[in-house]
Amino acid sequence: MAREIVLDTETTGFDPRTGDRLIEVGCIEIEDLLPTGRTFHRFVNPERLIPPDAIRVHGITDDKVRDAPKFHQIVGDLMEFIGDAQIIAHNAAFDRNFIDFECGRCNHPITGEARWIDTLQLAQKRFPGMANSLDALCKRFKISLVERTLHGALIDARLLAEVYLELKGGKERVLDLSAARSTGSDVGQTGPRAYGPRPRPLSPLGTPQEHLAHAAFVRDVVKDASLWAAYGLEVAPAEAAA
Repeated sequence: MAREIVLDTETTGFDPRTGDRLIEVGCIEIEDLLPTGRTFHRFVNPERLIPPDAIRVHGITDDKVRDAPKFHQIVGDLMEFIGDAQIIAHNAAFDRNFIDFECGRCNHPITGEARWIDTLQLAQKRFPGMANSLDALCKRFKISLVERTLHGALIDARLLAEVYLELKGGKERVLDLSAARSTGSDVGQTGPRAYGPRPRPLSPLGTPQEHLAHAAFVRDVVKDASLWAAYGLEVAPAEAAA
């Protein structure tokens, strides 16, 4: 079972190397491209003031994170949640730079580039030359943005999980008919529907004379009538078609 973590961050700015810090992280767990319902969300005290330009984007103020834990206090829980899963992010280099920078500051092993999948790159390959921001992709895939008035790590991770599903095949995945044939009721079924035998076979529409004529044809043309018998057709003796 393929386990992946969709991750988003909010920060004080664009570059941790110039003093910007992480202030929020949100994660969504998915398995085989389906959300499991497990999430991780923390606000983080950045140990610095948040610039007004950043507040206008995500609405996170100094007061909101003043009593939040520092990154070194949440990194263990964050990495335990991520585990060995691959990490999905939009413009992944941005989030990875902040996560790895914060890990480096507290002497925690970094995630490393190889573990990250960038949905921006996936979108650019699928929609070259088009707008491929998270907002643009949500509109393209008809994913509702009604609850998103400001950027937020967890809500953006939820939206990105839906976008990632669409980029990987989306609703077309439910057309997979390889599941075993169902033997019981399908009430409440959430996976691909498995079609079983018709509960009440349709009544035959041919007349008795037509059935006899067809049976005679099969007898004359097909030397081994056992194949037809397997489908419930009784081949008439020679005199029956006479």
